[in-house]
Order: sequence, then structure tokens, then C-alpha cells
Amino acid sequence: MMHEEGYIEVTGGRVWYQLFNKNSANTPVIILHGGPGSSSYSLEGLQALQTDRPVILYDQLGCGRSDRPNDQSLWQLDRFVEELALVREALKLDEVHILGHSWGTTLAAAYCLTKPSGVKSVIFSSPCLSAPRWEQDQIENLKTLPIEIQETIKRCEETGTTDSEEFKSAIQEFNKRFVCRVEKDPDPEWLKKGAGYRNPEIYNIMWGPSEFSVKGNLKSFDCTSRLNEISCPALFTCGRYDEATPASTEYFSTLVANGKIHIFENSAHMPYFEEKEEYLQVMGTFLKTIDSYC
Repeated sequence: MMHEEGYIEVTGGRVWYQLFNKNSANTPVIILHGGPGSSSYSLEGLQALQTDRPVILYDQLGCGRSDRPNDQSLWQLDRFVEELALVREALKLDEVHILGHSWGTTLAAAYCLTKPSGVKSVIFSSPCLSAPRWEQDQIENLKTLPIEIQETIKRCEETGTTDSEEFKSAIQEFNKRFVCRVEKDPDPEWLKKGAGYRNPEIYNIMWGPSEFSVKGNLKSFDCTSRLNEISCPALFTCGRYDEATPASTEYFSTLVANGKIHIFENSAHMPYFEEKEEYLQVMGTFLKTIDSYC
């Protein structure tokens, strides 16, 4: 199948993209990665969806293989929404499915609420659609960890030492439970390469120094009161042990007229890695169902 890659001009620089199975007549799906400031690197397994349709992966500006301009004013939700519109325009994606993961769901929702034409469906994978609710969920998640881990995280946040080895060690315990539950570590070289694609500055400006307290410019983001404006079919998914909790994910799904939900029973925040085959099957089936009656 045909695979192309290249750069697209957006406000502030160029973003790098990959397009798989370009010549398929079925509706393309565009993948929005997490972060903010991460990359499409860990989601590259989703190119497997190309058996049925074109698949577009791109690195948002400032991270991955895209340009990294030294301009902090660029790290705003509205500019990322504009960026997605420019990527669609450049690739002539008149009709499209959108699959966002984590922060990518924040971007997907904000984009859909601009009422763009041609969005046939949207998938909210491990959604963050309310920063205050996310923050509260992490407070509750922390309470399930050993008390010494809780105290370390709280103390480091209060003293501004979230870059310390002590904090990083405590966070590893949180991650093992709520981010990725694969017991056998993936290839260290794979992890190392993925880390190199991230841009922590963007995360810090938009979110803050850690998952547990939102201090960046997304602090007040909450689109729950407007989710009823999303008229296209929507699928909400998360892992049973996800930091994007099943309770919040189910709540979001009830706010969309055509909302459906699927929970990956053996996953945390990375079901596309933790339960790859089921994840691809669920996503592929949903997209094919939409195509069959749209």
C-alpha cells in the first residue's frame, strides 16, 4: 500500500505527517496524539487501520519530527485547532474520521465544536474533556497508592521539586497502575526514542509540572456543557484502570446524542499498546459501521 510522508505549513512552522493507503476510496481517519507536546510515535501501530482506509498520523507543532519554534505564544489550544484544520486542508480531507487519544481528545472536541464540515465520526480514546474533572480523578487515583508514594508526590508538588529523582520514582508507581500495565517492559530503545520526540516545555506551559495539578493554560478547559453540540457518531473508550477513568468516560459518552462506549478490561491509559489487537478491532469495526450507513 502507498505510504507518503512530508511537511505541512502551519502557523509557526511545519508539521510532519505520514499518510498510509492514500488511494483507498474509504473515508480517511486522522490520528491526534496525546501530550500536549508528545508525538505520534507511540501510536504508529494504528497505521494497521490502513487495511480499510487511508490513515494519517502527524506530529503536532513543537514535538516529534515537526518544527520546534522557540515561541511560547504558540502553545495554545486554539492554535492547535487551527493546525488540524490546515492539515485537513493541505491533504484535501473533505470527509474524515477523527481519532484522538488523551490530550488528542481535548483537541478533537475543541475542533468539532468549531462545527467543521465533513467530520463523519469522532473517537475519544482515554478522554480528557474537563481539566478540573481530570485533576479530581487523579486525586482519587492517588489515594489508592501506598501512603509513602502519596506523600512523596504531594511534597514534591508543594516544594516545586517535580524534576527530582524521588518524584520520578514515585510517578513510576502511579504509571504502572494507571498508565501502562504491561508487566514486561517494552524495548528500552523504543522507549528512549519515544522520549526524545517529546517536548516537555509545551506540556508544562499548557498543563503544568505534573498530571496531578493543572497549572497551565488548559486549567479551566471544560467542554462538557457543549458536548451535546457534537452531532456526528462518537465512540468513547478507556482502559478499566485508566487515569481517564471509566466513570468519567461513561459520563462524557452520555452527553453526546450518538455516544457509544467501550472499556478495555486489561488496560490502563495505553490500550493501543496494552491490548493492541482488541483496540484495532474495536476502532476498525466502529469506523466500518459508520461508513456503511453514511
